[in-house]
Amino acid sequence: MFRGELSSAAKIFGTALDDGQLDAFEKFYALVVEQNRHMNLTTITEPHEFALKHVIDSLSAWDDKIFRGDERLADIGTGAGFPAIPLKIFRPQLKLCLIDSLAKRVEFLKSIVAELSLDDVEIFHGRAEELARQKFFREQFDIVTSRAVARLNVLAEYCLPFAKIGGHFVALKGKTFGEELDESRLAIKILGGGKIFVREIKLPTLDDSRAVIYVDKFKSTPTRYPRRENVIRTVNLK
Repeated sequence: MFRGELSSAAKIFGTALDDGQLDAFEKFYALVVEQNRHMNLTTITEPHEFALKHVIDSLSAWDDKIFRGDERLADIGTGAGFPAIPLKIFRPQLKLCLIDSLAKRVEFLKSIVAELSLDDVEIFHGRAEELARQKFFREQFDIVTSRAVARLNVLAEYCLPFAKIGGHFVALKGKTFGEELDESRLAIKILGGGKIFVREIKLPTLDDSRAVIYVDKFKSTPTRYPRRENVIRTVNLK
């Protein structure tokens, strides 16, 4: 049932998935739903909704003008692996770095990577604002993604320090994307962001408003950022 829902939704969205990809997504879905009985990964488990709101929504981040397919991609606050795992299934040459602050989710992600036999995937337990200060992570990634983590002004401070100059920060946002972008432009500039491109997304059968926001990393993020978590969330950059 899930396979049919995903195949149909992908065709309507204009994204071709082959049998191998559909097999992998079907297995991924089963693993998430099974683990969700033991820990809170997602409230979306019905096949049609999962196919649309998790898989197709994750794949909506793909843009041929941004991605070649072999980038080093960091997914911040990856949770159950969205959008990074669907992107990896879609384009296996991507090199993933999955980052999450909850140890149980990290262990689950390790099992997902093993079960799906995914290569070139690193998984780290830690807070983004702490890891971004380490040389191993800071400004080392071609693409930095995040979905359903925080408002854009907060998310930019978590994510832009990971992106290398010439790379991109890619945020998947819901209906408040316009408002969030307006309140984030100064923060993005301070953090080293440059040009911003917004692509509005319409998922099949859904009426809600969504967008993918792409931010060029124009210059190095000042060393004082990111700040402490409580400061990031309460004191706007000026």
